Order: sequence, then structure tokens, then C-alpha cells
Amino acid sequence: MISTGQAELARFAPFRIEPRFVNRVWGFQDLRPWYDCVTNGEPIAEVWLTGDECLVATGPNTGKALAALFHEASQALLGAAAPSPESPLLLKVIFAREKLSVQVHPDDKLAQKYGQPRGKTECWYALAAEPGAQVAAGLKPGVTLDQIDKGIRDGTLEQSLNLVGVETGDMIFVDAGTVHAIWPGSILLETQQNCDITYRMYDYGRPRELHVDKSLEATRLTTRAGKVLPKSLEDRTILLDAEYFRIERIPITGSRAGSSLTGAGESGPGLAYLFAAAGAGKISGPGFEPVDLPPRGVVAVPAASPTFLVEDQGALDLIRIKPNWPGKSV
Repeated sequence: MISTGQAELARFAPFRIEPRFVNRVWGFQDLRPWYDCVTNGEPIAEVWLTGDECLVATGPNTGKALAALFHEASQALLGAAAPSPESPLLLKVIFAREKLSVQVHPDDKLAQKYGQPRGKTECWYALAAEPGAQVAAGLKPGVTLDQIDKGIRDGTLEQSLNLVGVETGDMIFVDAGTVHAIWPGSILLETQQNCDITYRMYDYGRPRELHVDKSLEATRLTTRAGKVLPKSLEDRTILLDAEYFRIERIPITGSRAGSSLTGAGESGPGLAYLFAAAGAGKISGPGFEPVDLPPRGVVAVPAASPTFLVEDQGALDLIRIKPNWPGKSV
């Protein structure tokens, strides 16, 4: 018979999250080999890995929506230091067959002005990129709001965008208020505040709703957006350490104790997500069933997790993503 203590331990053991495939007109019918997903209907462009509607795939909470689990057990998931009981981060893999609209995301203050709980700062990690791939991240120096407004009206806004070349392994930071767009040619792991607000500024003449006034209100002419150089440490590479998230690439040789994944400077136990950028892994430990980590899959590690091991099941390229609370800087 399983004791109450063992059951509680297993409840907050690492668990895999079922991805949610999201339709967008600018996506693909076939996501192979990245995901075993083919559709004859509307294209799929985003794979949500930690969305509120994503379902727990393993363990005692199997079948429960992530938002519901955070509502029930936020401290066990996030730790005592979390300023909010809600799920803090939304992770996606982005597949763009066409140019995404030029858009701007509000910061927390502006989002709350319009009744939303938070704004959206995000970043993109290039899982793959074709030669010549680009994204737009920010504006060219000297561009004014009047020029932006004119570019929207006369169809020349692209001339004002700061284009950034993308290569596999690049990390691009996009803070709130940045005019930006994802273009075809790369597959991106997007980490963002858990918010799906988009102020669409410009859409290349396509007949979709624009939010010109709000996008101009949200726009910052100068932001910190752009490539972030990795910082190599003895046991990991820090890809980005910003005010809402920290993203690391951690080598796994054979197996590695879960306690060793915690980075220097982290205060107390907290939530972390383990993403397999390539290869596969397994999470195992006393008191819970082993959890497979498939390619491009995500396992959540709650703050209250029991001890565990991460095992390389073949060419595992492990990305660790954890929430940071406001006050950090790039």
C-alpha cells in the first residue's frame, strides 16, 4: 500500500506536459521531423508546451490542465518566493512558413491599463535556421513614431525595421515595447511571460485586424532587443538571464543529479522546465514512475519535487528554463 507521504511525494515529482498544436494561417501542414503531426486542415504554426490549457501527461495529475494545477498547488509548483500563484511562463516552438505580422507587446503597466494581468517580454532560441534567415527585432536608429505611423499607412514599414540574421543556436531577446516580427527560415523556441496579447501593427496588406493605436502606444523607439551572447560556465551555458526567465543549456553525460541543475545565485527551490532541443532523456527517482523526455518535449520540475536523476537516452540536448521574478537585467 502506498503511504500518504509517498503519494504526496509522487504528486509533485517531475511530470511531462502534453504539447498543444495551435493553428495559424502562416504555419505548415506537416511538422515532421520535429513533431509527428500532419494535418489536412488549417496549418499548424505553434506548439504550445506550457500553455494554461496544456494537459499533464504523466503522474497522479495526468489529464489535468496546467492552469488548474497551478491554481490548486501554486506554492508546491513555484516555491514560496513566487510573487503570483499563476503559471509564469509560456513556452512555444514556432514554425513560420510566411512572415508573421509586425507587432508590439505591452509591458506589465500597459497591459494592466487594458485589463490584462501582465505584459509580454519574450525571447527566441533558434533550434534550426536556414542560410539567410532573419527576424525583425526593433527599429533602425532615428526612426520616429510619425515615420512608423506613415509606414503602416503607405505599406513601407518594413524599411524601418532592424533586421537580425539568425543562425542555429542564436538567442534573441525581445523586451516588451519592441517592434518585431518573425520571418520564415528558422524554427524558434519562444519563451515568454504567460500572456498571449499581441498588438498587430502591420500585416503586409493581408486582411486581418490591426491594432494600430495600441501598438503605437506600446512602442518604445529604443529597446534592449537583439542577440544575446552565451555565457559559458564550467557546468552549463547561460543562454539568457533576464527579468522574467533564465535559460540554460546543460550537458548531460550519462546521468546527472537533479540537484546539480540548480544554478549559482538561485534563491530557494522553484519551478523549472526541462526541454529536449534534440535527443531524448529520462527523469527517474525514488517514489515516482520514470518520466520519458522525448525530442522537443517538456518536463516540469516543481519546487517541491523529490530528488531525481536526468539520464541521457541518446544525444540529449537539454535546455533548462526557469522563471525569474522582476528585478533581473539582461
